[in-house]
Amino acid sequence: MSTNTRPVLAPSSVSEAALGAISAFHSDAVLEIERAIASSPVVVVGMAQNPHVAKARKALSEAGIEHTYLEYGSYFSGWKRRLAIKMWSGWPTFPQVFVRGALIGGEDLTKAAIADGSLKARLAG
Repeated sequence: MSTNTRPVLAPSSVSEAALGAISAFHSDAVLEIERAIASSPVVVVGMAQNPHVAKARKALSEAGIEHTYLEYGSYFSGWKRRLAIKMWSGWPTFPQVFVRGALIGGEDLTKAAIADGSLKARLAG
């Protein structure tokens, strides 16, 4: 598994005031997700009206994998909360699927992990 990550601005290159604003930006949503991934083996973070979220949840259900679902707005609302979630996870789209606390990706990567058995292996491990 690669440990490469996308470049991010180093905290030393951000003013204290900006770091505080970043930290506080919809932190309630981030804390809710952190609590969910600490207490539930599989968590799907999504939004209403997004077909990829529905397809990922359906794939999990058809595979017999129970999951906790957290929904943040729709195409018409909640975009700032979703932005805070994207900033936190580094994943640019929804759904965001977490298994045993690790982000495994969105719809395509979730379906691939179900198909190759790696999702159930992560659950068992």
